[in-house]
Amino acid sequence: MGSSNKPSPEELKQRLSEMQYYVTQEDGTEPPFQNAYWNEKRRGIYVDIVSGEPLYSSADKFDSSCGWPSFTKTITEQAVTEHQDLKFGMVRTEIRSTNADSHLGHVFNDGPLPLGTRHCVNSAAVEFIPLEEMEKRGYGDWVKFIT
Repeated sequence: MGSSNKPSPEELKQRLSEMQYYVTQEDGTEPPFQNAYWNEKRRGIYVDIVSGEPLYSSADKFDSSCGWPSFTKTITEQAVTEHQDLKFGMVRTEIRSTNADSHLGHVFNDGPLPLGTRHCVNSAAVEFIPLEEMEKRGYGDWVKFIT
């Protein structure tokens, strides 16, 4: 879980699906409403598909009706880094995983109060670990973040 040694592009191409590679390594975006977790309701955590580092808790997930998983905040303040994104003639804030530098999506200031933020995350950039699997998958210390 969480490694600063990012695998090589060749290794990632072997390990990830085409969509996962496109999103995380080429700053891509998957189609809305056609992804694994936009409507996921179970309790658990979302981890970086590349490194396994915990990024988001189901406790902070909400239905934004945008077609991608949306969260009010990260599981820890250090989970992601923010970068200005000027692509496509827009000014946006890109979010990337801290350890693996995976492109996750963008953060917007139109989320629910009290924070007002919406982390709009590509499902292809994360893996969902359900609560009942967290302990056996090595994420037992993170259970406190979903209750």
